Amino acid sequence: MGRIKRGLLLLLFLLLGTPAVGYGMQLSESELYARSACLMDADSGRVLYSKNSEQKLPMASTTKIMTCILALEDGRMDDLVTVSAYAASQPKVHMGAKAGEQFYLQDLLYALMLNSDNDAAVMIAEQVGGSVEGFTEKMNLKAREIGCEDTYFITPNGLDAENENGIHSTTAEDLARILRYCIMESPKKEDFLAITRMPSYTFWNYSKTQVYQCTNHNAFLGMMDGALTGKTGFTGNAGYCYVGALQWEGKTLIVSLLACGWPNNRGYKWEDTRKLMTYGLTNYEYREVFEKKDLGRLAVVNGQKKGTAIDDVATTRLEYGADTEQMHLSLLLRKDEQITVRYQLPAQLEAPVRKGQQVGVVQYFLGEKLLQEYPVYAGERVDVRDYYWCLEQVGAAYCA
Repeated sequence: MGRIKRGLLLLLFLLLGTPAVGYGMQLSESELYARSACLMDADSGRVLYSKNSEQKLPMASTTKIMTCILALEDGRMDDLVTVSAYAASQPKVHMGAKAGEQFYLQDLLYALMLNSDNDAAVMIAEQVGGSVEGFTEKMNLKAREIGCEDTYFITPNGLDAENENGIHSTTAEDLARILRYCIMESPKKEDFLAITRMPSYTFWNYSKTQVYQCTNHNAFLGMMDGALTGKTGFTGNAGYCYVGALQWEGKTLIVSLLACGWPNNRGYKWEDTRKLMTYGLTNYEYREVFEKKDLGRLAVVNGQKKGTAIDDVATTRLEYGADTEQMHLSLLLRKDEQITVRYQLPAQLEAPVRKGQQVGVVQYFLGEKLLQEYPVYAGERVDVRDYYWCLEQVGAAYCA
């Protein structure tokens, strides 16, 4: 971001009454209303800012991002869903659908993500998972698959719930990781974005006796350039929650907030989102850190090599298995963050050595956190010295 753009951005937030986070400045925890907050680089999954981001808390309707992505991946959009008595009994916010009504699964996803309808979440869960319990089991399995070890789903809609295994909860870091999966890794990421970015949506029930209207309540979509997606949430235990993503000048950032105020403080989540997104945009830039250096050669003890004298030490060329000139590692870093490169290679190898055999790694660290690792391979085969090879070498030396 150039100086002029950065200056205009900071001026804009000053005019909006939000304290600006300037380039190079730190963001203190006391400046955020949320009890728990996370700013994540969506490309790498690295946490750029944390405020109690590993604390387990209820997450309200931000739960529905997992419900949506599972329905997209495991459901059929043209399936007819019949409203059960249990689904019809869900509290507001709800569609108000009656037991026995039928809807296409695809339409219910818009009710889920735009209106945040609780009955739509239960209808989806019962259709895709066979039951609410079956679907939440799928939700918890998916959470583990994508690395969310501190998340526990009991409901598909995020209403406050508790059972013998704990409470319906997540952490700000896990919530950001779930949205990252939805927009960066899922095979249905484009469908997820299309639904969650839709300003409004209207649909009928299957019998064409009732029309339903949905309006997107994610105000963040109109607050900042590059806003991608997001989901709000509120329950009495969770307070106001939010998770959202923004893409600007090559950066994709995710903000997640838990317990960000209670009634009469509805706007806190938007102020915190602005602050964290602005902090990420103004303090982090992509930097090329890959070291394009020759890895050299490594001695091979007791190895034979044609064209060398018997007392020469055999060696093998070290390589990445790809053209070094074509390799890149671009990381989102603060100006004061420095990468350390560690070459984990043995002092020597023992014959025999196969061409393509992995012999070590090159690691890129930020502090003590490993960010990237590249395997290093032997570029040439080296056979072990045997009796016949030695005779051959002695004979060659004698003839010379």
